[in-house]
Amino acid sequence: MHIMPKYIFNKETLNYEECTYSGKWKALRGILVFAASVAVSGLYIWIYTSVLGCDLPKTAFLKKNNDRLNTRLELLNRNMDTDAEYLASLQSRDNDIYRSVFGMNEIPAEVRNAGFGGVDRYAYLASIDRTGLLRRTEIRLDVLTKKAYLQSNSFDEIESVAKKAGDMAACIPSVPPILPDRSTYRISSSFGYRSDPFLRTTKRHNGMDFACHVGNPVYATADGVVETVRAGLYGYGKYVIIDHGFGYKTRYAHLSEIDVKKGMTVSRGSLIGLSGNSGRSSGPHLHYEVIYMGKYVNPVNFMDLGMSVEEYAQVTEKASSAAAVENDPA
Repeated sequence: MHIMPKYIFNKETLNYEECTYSGKWKALRGILVFAASVAVSGLYIWIYTSVLGCDLPKTAFLKKNNDRLNTRLELLNRNMDTDAEYLASLQSRDNDIYRSVFGMNEIPAEVRNAGFGGVDRYAYLASIDRTGLLRRTEIRLDVLTKKAYLQSNSFDEIESVAKKAGDMAACIPSVPPILPDRSTYRISSSFGYRSDPFLRTTKRHNGMDFACHVGNPVYATADGVVETVRAGLYGYGKYVIIDHGFGYKTRYAHLSEIDVKKGMTVSRGSLIGLSGNSGRSSGPHLHYEVIYMGKYVNPVNFMDLGMSVEEYAQVTEKASSAAAVENDPA
């Protein structure tokens, strides 16, 4: 495009002459035009953002995208609230029902709720997470993941034990420790609080006493391994403790004779000794205890004192036959 030249009137020559500008003037004019443009743009942006309270297009886009991400994080946290409640329910049932049924120790709360110690593994979020929402979400997700992993391992353990449920049934002390012939014994003291026969004070009785003549056969009430054999002069006197597994143990005290050794495997109905009057005893009797998960429990809740003598004899004969086969050198 051809630019028309500009003319000015020269009073000396009385002629119109073409107007020319020096290079410095042209450069200065360009700088002034650029500065004016910048100033106008800056003024526009200031009025748009500060006076009118509007966001620039890029800022508005970033804010909108940030709001969308925050909404997704909040939704994720609400979902994790539901997941945490469901996981807590599983943990409760795991400890109170599943692990208890199979005689397994509870998983302590400090193990289930253990956090993440040591270095701050979330420090990298400090520069991009001013509200802390992203950091809190990641911590919750990591904790839930750890708890879920721990719960999964617990269920794997329970599944393994459940496959041995048949073995567990044989390890529950479910028969009386002596022949259930009412003409040969009587219950002289039950489980719970009673008047101590020596101190005459109320004291907890951790077992069940079968008053009977010295020499009455005493049998293992479930399959297990002999854990302890003692022949003390005081306390329980001569006694045996059998570990049946799955959290169950039984004690047979005040015996006159012990027919098993520590480490020996016994079956339900195996003869372990004879009743007596050893130790701190006020008369001939068998003191019998059931210990579950380290706590004394009422033996009467596990055995049927009404079972017939014939049925009980079958149990003892089966145990005797099994022992004979096991000990046969052939």
